[in-house]
Amino acid sequence: MKRFYFIGIGGTAMAAVAAALRNRGDDVLGSDSTLYPPTSTFLDLHGIPYHQGFDENNIYQLASDALVIVGNAVGRGNPEVEALLNTRRQYTSLPELIRAELISEKQSLVVAGTHGKTTTTSLTAWTLDVAGLSPGFLIGGIPKNFGSGCRLSIDGGIFVTEGDEYDTAFFDKRSKFLHYRPEIAIINNVEFDHADMFDNLAQVKRAFTHFVNLVPGNGLIIVNGDDIQAMDVVKNAHTPILEIGLGFSNVLRARDLRLINGRTAFTVLDRRNSSYQRFSIPMAGEFNVRNALCALAAARHLGIDDATIQHAFDGFLGVNRRMEVLAEYDGITVIDDFAHHPTALNATLTALREKYPDRRLLACFDPRSNTTTRSIYQNEIAEALSLADIAVIGAIDRPHRYREHERFSPEQAVHELETRGVIARTIPEPSEMVDWVMNVVRSGDVIALCSNGQFGGVGESISTRLRERIGKH
Repeated sequence: MKRFYFIGIGGTAMAAVAAALRNRGDDVLGSDSTLYPPTSTFLDLHGIPYHQGFDENNIYQLASDALVIVGNAVGRGNPEVEALLNTRRQYTSLPELIRAELISEKQSLVVAGTHGKTTTTSLTAWTLDVAGLSPGFLIGGIPKNFGSGCRLSIDGGIFVTEGDEYDTAFFDKRSKFLHYRPEIAIINNVEFDHADMFDNLAQVKRAFTHFVNLVPGNGLIIVNGDDIQAMDVVKNAHTPILEIGLGFSNVLRARDLRLINGRTAFTVLDRRNSSYQRFSIPMAGEFNVRNALCALAAARHLGIDDATIQHAFDGFLGVNRRMEVLAEYDGITVIDDFAHHPTALNATLTALREKYPDRRLLACFDPRSNTTTRSIYQNEIAEALSLADIAVIGAIDRPHRYREHERFSPEQAVHELETRGVIARTIPEPSEMVDWVMNVVRSGDVIALCSNGQFGGVGESISTRLRERIGKH
């Protein structure tokens, strides 16, 4: 039995890894500033004790052989970090722990890209599981097929990791995915994101190039051939490249897309052997077809036949907060999506337009990420929201971080949307936003909640109000 202590255990990945180690039989303990449901409930369910609040005594009281894992949300000035450094205890980052304890000597499949990582990783892990490979995995969300974001490899064969380009820890500013020893790498797309870590697209591409350079010559890199930046970062790879996408130049190409009853059917052409096969996925959106192509390419590389792949696709239940239906009342559908970038926002709203072509679309957008709170994507955010019939923009998260000209302007976006014929408002207060939405929504509407945070409980409040309104009829 090993002992682990997680500083910042409330993070999604931290809690998931802690639970996996606890399930293995290890002694696991942690702390965070404030823990509340669903994270506290999750930790309680797995029998993991935790401290509410950071305190240096939590470190002083640890067993001498406990390895401390420092989350990337904590840094110098944190009392436990200061005690950790002063006592010369063993410590590491979460990505290093994942490599040492979860990946270890297993075959490592890493899914990277600015967008689509969570869905692609979930679908890939599920497909391998249906094929009997029993993979371990670490996913930055909760795949509904597994009910948890992390699992140890059951048979020791393969581990599937969602590879994030964000930094590792306060003492290691390298991208997380550089720690995962990729043998099969998926790069779904490359775009400027994480504006608090990268200054420009060139820096993002440099991180992805380093990632590409880690894949061995006998491995495989699956890349979105429709994405110019992704193709650029793999151009000097010393590893075989497999291009997937919708364009004519791709080795695996999807064509003849058809959306029927919420499912997308498509034909996959393989240029290597001139074969073609029809597949379908229980999801809408061209971006989800690319996600599925990535999973399909990895599965075929691992020897899984097409019938098994389709069987896995049929049974895929999706991921929490990825175009997830929260509620349906009086013909009104409420959807929650983790959109944190204008490209993702555009893709989500486009997919909803395709899935619900004859219904009015109301988008509630939460400018919360370090990218969407800045002015760098001012025009792109307005462009994406113009896909909706009605758009409501919430408050900028921690606006004091930037000077006024550096901040995203909801007012400017609203003006641009109104010139395009979209009914638009900026309503900073969540309760007032809920009131406004309830006044304008009508039967047949689709409400899309786009946020990578809790959005002040807007989704839950709208769902509750709709249910209560139905009850009064």
